Amino acid sequence: MDQTLKYQSIMPSRTSKMQTLKNLIENNRRWASSRVKSDADFFKRLAHIQKPRYLWIGCSDSRVPANDIVGLLPGELFVHRNVANVVVHTDLNCLSVIQYAVDVLKIQDIIVCGHYGCGGVRAAMQKTSLGLIDNWLRHVQDVARTHQHTLAAIKDHHKRCDKLCELNVREQMRNVCETTIVQDAWERKQKLAVHAWIYNLHDGLIRDLELSVSKNHPRQSR
Repeated sequence: MDQTLKYQSIMPSRTSKMQTLKNLIENNRRWASSRVKSDADFFKRLAHIQKPRYLWIGCSDSRVPANDIVGLLPGELFVHRNVANVVVHTDLNCLSVIQYAVDVLKIQDIIVCGHYGCGGVRAAMQKTSLGLIDNWLRHVQDVARTHQHTLAAIKDHHKRCDKLCELNVREQMRNVCETTIVQDAWERKQKLAVHAWIYNLHDGLIRDLELSVSKNHPRQSR
């Protein structure tokens, strides 16, 4: 009897959830219809070719939709996202994306883009315990330790967090450059550059952190 009541009590919540998911499907139908109205062959072209010039490595934050903020259509941007836009040499997921983008798609630019107000960076800086993800954010804490004197000199908490967001992007961008994938591409004279950017949630604008590296034309600024 208790089990029956328990089952019945969760039914409204489940129905509500299903209704919400149904809304997403309906949104998809409207989106697809609007694409076809503006370009009848859009999906036909998209299904047969993928030739993006750019690989975007960004944060999983739902407020940072990669294609939208740079004004590119589906098929024009290859994307990898994780919490705090971390690039780790033991992360086969990220490395597989980079390898496929560089060796198969022949992309020309890799953009590592973080964002101000990143919850992962903030948790790492404050050493907030969130569970399993604490292990992942240790990589960001390593960045904070490397630049501890720079960060300690910034008294305002929000500005200090924003600085760590920038430092983290720069560090992860360098990690991309040090992968065997990128090193091998440069060794065979493949046209490829890696860039560090950061996005501002408050105004929707991207800032170039002026750290770009290619084999033949390095441009670095701290």
